[in-house]
Amino acid sequence: MKIILLGNAGSGKSTLARMLMAKHSIACLSLDEVAFCGDAKRRPLKESLSAVKLFIEKNDGWVIEGCYSDIIENILPDCEELMFLNPGIETCIAHCYSRPWEPEKFVSDEKQQENLENLVSWVRTYETREDEYGLSRHRKLYESFRGGKCEYRDPTQYH
Repeated sequence: MKIILLGNAGSGKSTLARMLMAKHSIACLSLDEVAFCGDAKRRPLKESLSAVKLFIEKNDGWVIEGCYSDIIENILPDCEELMFLNPGIETCIAHCYSRPWEPEKFVSDEKQQENLENLVSWVRTYETREDEYGLSRHRKLYESFRGGKCEYRDPTQYH
């Protein structure tokens, strides 16, 4: 099982990844871990791709989740199933507000809360962004993928 979860921040990618890990005993990689340096700047794409390729080589079964089209388009040939989580902006925002502290991303819950309004503002621009994080790039990736795929518009459908 080799699955990529693609979608906006707050779409439920991390939650679904945890569910899939528990159900299928597969490894998980959040692209946030390989996309950014400690100073919150994007790593060069080549470095991120090297880290992802190493993860793929080390694991027979995996789930990779993220919103980074520039990384995902390079690993689609390794994927057996693409799940596009697209529940709508308001659902993503609600998920952001109910998100528990993520110690792998923030040193404290307070720091995470300080960043919350920036995240929500960024999530709101999903449908209009033309960068690798936006809906139009995600849609192109989804439509171009020839393997097993499904677009989910309701989190209750996630499995």
